[in-house]
Amino acid sequence: NGLARTPPMGFSTWNHFAERIDDRTVREIADALVSTGLRDAGYVSVNIDDGWQGTRDASGAIRPNAKFPDMKALADDLHQKGLKLGIYTSPGPKSCAGFEGSYGHEEQDAKTFAAWGVDYVKYDWCSAGLIYDDADMPAVYQKMALALRATGRPMVYSICQYGRHEVWTWGAAAGGNLWRTTGDIGDRWDVMSTIGFEQGELSPFAGPGHWNDPDMLEVGNGGMTTTEYRTHVSLWAMLAAPLIAGHDVRKSSPETLALLTNRGVIAIDQDPLGRAGTRAVQ
Repeated sequence: NGLARTPPMGFSTWNHFAERIDDRTVREIADALVSTGLRDAGYVSVNIDDGWQGTRDASGAIRPNAKFPDMKALADDLHQKGLKLGIYTSPGPKSCAGFEGSYGHEEQDAKTFAAWGVDYVKYDWCSAGLIYDDADMPAVYQKMALALRATGRPMVYSICQYGRHEVWTWGAAAGGNLWRTTGDIGDRWDVMSTIGFEQGELSPFAGPGHWNDPDMLEVGNGGMTTTEYRTHVSLWAMLAAPLIAGHDVRKSSPETLALLTNRGVIAIDQDPLGRAGTRAVQ
């Protein structure tokens, strides 16, 4: 689709807020991205993860829940601030947290997202496993990719199915701009380091427009030391991984901001050649 020529950068609600998210918080996070300099450093996509979904109307169109009274107005506000809006859904009937998924409404939801002004879509497998086999994944993910493209609105497409079925071998052909290569990250050294140091063999599959995604950043959430978070950011940069902040940006410490806005580290991650690092010694 011509998007994500360098790894996406931004913020996601899930790691810190999980389902405890609403319109006001997202707007405050957006303001903080601007005031802290994170936006100007490249963190421009504000991604609302699971928990925004409401019910469908009589025609089947998805509606946000009461916590998000006007998704288009929210997108317009973010766009005015030089930011972009990301949204979350699932190819299954329910999301991981039990909210409405896109099963049977793929084209309809793609059109709704486009009408709202969405710029980034994360598509999380979740309950799709109750309907499809892993071998169905390429076709299932390509269906939404084509639906998004048919809207005419450019939307970065994030495939999330935890690295199953060797997604790095087919993710780009299925229309993905990035694909999760692992299970969920945690704010602990053992989890983060295990994920980070095992990504090198996947480096040949990354490049402009299609990236391996070892999951969102935990920097600033408090479970690791500053030195461990420095390793976290450095690893992700060397892997040409998406840099998606996952802390409460409104309460960013100076140390957190210094790590996330380090120009040299970002330059490595955003190198237009898009070559991911390979682990030389095990």
